Amino acid sequence: MKKKAIERIPYIGLKKNIRSKTVKYIGITAIRIVGHEKHLFLEVYRNAKKQSEPVVRVVLNKKEFGTYITETGEWNRRQIMPDEYYDPRFIWNTPDEYGCTQKELEKQNILQSPEDLDRIKKFCKGVEVWDSSKWWKYIYRYEQNMSITARRKAEDRRYERRQNALNDRISHTKELPEKEILETADCLYFHHAHYLYYKKRGCFAQIACSKCGGVTTARWKAGISFESQFQCSIEEPREGQTGTCPLCGAHGEYKCQGKVKGYHSKSIHLFLGQKYKERGMVLRYVEVTKAWRLGLIEGKNGTEMFNSSEELSGVEIARAYFEPGKKLQIDYHKHDCYDGKDFWDDCNLYGNANITIREAPILEETYQEMEGTIFQYSALKKYVAAVRENINPVDYFERYQQTPQIEVLTKLGLIGVVKELVRYRYGIAVDQNAQRPDEFLGIRKERVKQLIAAKGDLGLLKTMQMEKWMQQVWTKEQIEHLTETGLGREQIETVTRYMSLQKLLNRIEKYSGCEYGTKCSSAEQKIRSTAITYTDYLSMRQSLGYDLSNTVYQNPRDLQAAHDEMVLESHKEEIDKRLKEVAMRFPGIQARYRELRKKYFYEDEEYLIRPARSAEEITMEGRILHHCVGRDTYLERYDRGESYILMLRDKKQPERPYITVEIDGQKPHIRQWYGAHDRKPDERNMQRWLNQYLLQLEKATPLIRTRTA
Repeated sequence: MKKKAIERIPYIGLKKNIRSKTVKYIGITAIRIVGHEKHLFLEVYRNAKKQSEPVVRVVLNKKEFGTYITETGEWNRRQIMPDEYYDPRFIWNTPDEYGCTQKELEKQNILQSPEDLDRIKKFCKGVEVWDSSKWWKYIYRYEQNMSITARRKAEDRRYERRQNALNDRISHTKELPEKEILETADCLYFHHAHYLYYKKRGCFAQIACSKCGGVTTARWKAGISFESQFQCSIEEPREGQTGTCPLCGAHGEYKCQGKVKGYHSKSIHLFLGQKYKERGMVLRYVEVTKAWRLGLIEGKNGTEMFNSSEELSGVEIARAYFEPGKKLQIDYHKHDCYDGKDFWDDCNLYGNANITIREAPILEETYQEMEGTIFQYSALKKYVAAVRENINPVDYFERYQQTPQIEVLTKLGLIGVVKELVRYRYGIAVDQNAQRPDEFLGIRKERVKQLIAAKGDLGLLKTMQMEKWMQQVWTKEQIEHLTETGLGREQIETVTRYMSLQKLLNRIEKYSGCEYGTKCSSAEQKIRSTAITYTDYLSMRQSLGYDLSNTVYQNPRDLQAAHDEMVLESHKEEIDKRLKEVAMRFPGIQARYRELRKKYFYEDEEYLIRPARSAEEITMEGRILHHCVGRDTYLERYDRGESYILMLRDKKQPERPYITVEIDGQKPHIRQWYGAHDRKPDERNMQRWLNQYLLQLEKATPLIRTRTA
């Protein structure tokens, strides 16, 4: 549309205004020739005297349309109205004029003469409108048809470009070495697994071998007759044990015929990287399945085995293409249910059917194919060898393109750091543009060797970053010990105002009763829990106005008791009020204690667990451990029997809060458990202990009971 030429055409002009006050806008039309092509001009004026310029000028031709706003002198591609049914307002309406009915629109917006309507009808040929009084619908539907046509053409062009690019990728992708992949998978991951299906009948056993497919009968128990000396004999077949096929001599695992449904399989996923075009790389995600089948038939003696087989198959699921200067493109292998054909597409499926690329082993050929590509120096092989677990190379390559420093970090042995970057957790990177590791990670230069020795441990890195941010110079041992405590910058800054860092570490070690650097998870969790309790105690002392330079306040005899005392003192009035409130609202918790104790109480040599004695105890548990168990939500669930709150304690200190457990009231299932500050102290060991506790509940055996705790 020639907009400049249209702007030079004079306005049609409003000949006269309408006296009716209900009419707000008047439309005038005209046919003009612009660039040897007919154009329909619609100018809308306000119904007022001396209107020399229209509010808007709408121009249409056979191929396109445009709207000119006279007030701003701008063009746009907005239609005459957003929607004729659900949003009936015009582009010339002001915000206070929105929300009119169809009848009000007819009265407020009219054409100057019937000739204007005739021009609109004639120009918008082929557009059907049942009520010609709604003249604007001719223009709206004419514009809509052009918009739909233009949108479809644009979509078709985009689809064609996508298909051409997809076909180009397929044509430049090497042929998949299916035979080599299947052989490698069978050797390295399935370990040439075969099965020997058996069914015993007296002294004999019928054996079906999945490798050779043969079925034979052999004696597994020695006989006393002369003929038994010449019969085929085998060891007694037992489920899960290894045996030898009497026919082909293959070793396989015994499986009882009665426990096999006729078909079972195992699947694994593999990555194969191949060079793509000149310097690109394509990662191919393949699923390999090994299936074993047992053929059954009805015989004289019931169900009998007549053959057995095994099949190795594979299918390529996705391809990830990497090219210099281009974004990652992943193509997916799909199946059309209507014509029964497989095809490749450049977009994923939707919803629950979404194809996910997960961690999987990488075939050795990938590293050879990387030579001469953009990932030649990506250090992928070294990273895989260091992590000793399956990874997703698509994520690794994508992060490597974004952060080439990954190569240096991997070769230095900072595997913990690289893991975080591959998982797209860039919070550990202080300066992503820096080339030196110390500047990239925001630590002191002399700390790099220590971090390398720890294989890029994230806890140690956090402490080193904190050291530089606080402009401190700590010793190597202090950094390691401070990492074990798990303290944050704000906690350290608060405490070191009144004592040195070394004194803080010494007191934490003293109160915890555990030494630093033992590599014992229980000791580490004890140190971490003590550190949190001690710094929390000092923080509450400070907020209450105590002078922390006083060593008596810094060194309480019993840290936990002093901490609990500070909790009560900090919010004494609030706590007293809360305790009275919950005691009145939830008296049933205390009334049911004896009944629930018989069911849930359990103890061993180290720990005991019991239900809460009252609503007040639950509230105080939440206050002391600084978590949310004392809220009404938990108390209401406890009162209704939906779930119960259990107290897990150290047997040496049975009244000192340690871990709070919420257990389902209907079945032995732990909903959640937390220690102080919503953390899980000694998580691995405590989770194992709780799992054992659940087994005791499920067995419904009499639990160990002692006197009331």
